[in-house]
Amino acid sequence: MPNKPKNAFYAQSGGVTAVINASAAGLIETARLHKDKIGKVYAGNNGIIGALTEELIDTSKESIRDIRRLRHTPSGAFGSCRYKLKSLEQNQREYERLISVFSAHNIGYFFYNGGGDSADTCLKISQLSKEMKFPIQAIHVPKTVDNDLPVTDNCPGFGSVAKYIAISTREASFDVASMCKTSTKVFVLEVMGRHAGWIAAAGGLAADENNDLPIIILFPEITFNKTKFLAEVKRKVKQYGYVSIVVSEGVRDRSGRFLADQGLVDAFGHAQLGGVAPVIANMVKQKLGYKFHWGVADYMQRAARHIASRNDVEQAYALGKAAVEMAIAGKNSVMPTIKRTSNNPYKWEIGSANLNRVANVEKMMPRSFITKDGFGITKRCRTYLEPLISGEDYPPYKNGMPDYVTLKKQMVPKKLKQEFKIS
Repeated sequence: MPNKPKNAFYAQSGGVTAVINASAAGLIETARLHKDKIGKVYAGNNGIIGALTEELIDTSKESIRDIRRLRHTPSGAFGSCRYKLKSLEQNQREYERLISVFSAHNIGYFFYNGGGDSADTCLKISQLSKEMKFPIQAIHVPKTVDNDLPVTDNCPGFGSVAKYIAISTREASFDVASMCKTSTKVFVLEVMGRHAGWIAAAGGLAADENNDLPIIILFPEITFNKTKFLAEVKRKVKQYGYVSIVVSEGVRDRSGRFLADQGLVDAFGHAQLGGVAPVIANMVKQKLGYKFHWGVADYMQRAARHIASRNDVEQAYALGKAAVEMAIAGKNSVMPTIKRTSNNPYKWEIGSANLNRVANVEKMMPRSFITKDGFGITKRCRTYLEPLISGEDYPPYKNGMPDYVTLKKQMVPKKLKQEFKIS
């Protein structure tokens, strides 16, 4: 009698995006085509925590139609988490628990859909085979709006958030331009990006040969110089009557301190940022006296599936599909990547990278992508960014609203008697 095919565990990690569910759809639909190799796909309820607590969602209970609808639904359909596994030496009980759960449910494939910290978790899981003699193949499915994973040309989730920021910056600039004579002269938009300024750079796409808009971008890669910044604001307002400022949450001063640092940290130990927009706006008001408005894109920038980039959606789905194909091919400790083969016309293909090249490595904006004055993007950056925001992939609408799917999320019966508490 042939051996029963191993089941797969899939989980979503970290901040969700407009297209992470497209990766889930690509992965689950592809796995269903290979039932001779992969049994069922169990999704972790709230990421890796679902594996530790044995809260596994049986995706086979979801209809073909609903899994397909994941492709146009934002956020994390199975729930995400910010939880980083420690090393085997630091917390062996977690790994022993994972093995117990995987063994009890005949799981031999591990797919983790997330960013840099998730790549680290996936790498650690892949090492279980050697260190704890448990056979499992771990494949990392890339995702991050920050676009800071190495090796891959870009990251699913980034193209759509970049499109949202580019469009929002252009629309807000049109608004301010119409009011600047007697009212607001400065608009500040705060965007995500702790260390890398990819999202902020997208604001530069708002201006082009047909839209001469005054945009100032504040990048994490460029040390904030208050005097230089205020002089640029004054120059732009004098020339145009107004200015739009796109500021990354990760902008730092000369001492290396985040302008938005509130003294708090997240679950991964990173500085909890937020609030740089009012800092910048009040600085302008106090020194230059201009009336201002400010806004924080926050969750809206990463949840805006209604104007997602078509290329982003297609790449997210393709990487979920590729992850399954790599697992079936016997690969372990790898991540499918996007390889750009042409800018004009834009072409790309799937590649792969070993996780030891990806985990805990951040890809910053090249200095050649930022103008010499530090406040804008270069032509080279524009060439890189434009294809990533290209194309529309609107979700279906019902009664004027996007028709997103909510899954049934039927749990697999628990097999282990001992409960596990997250420390």
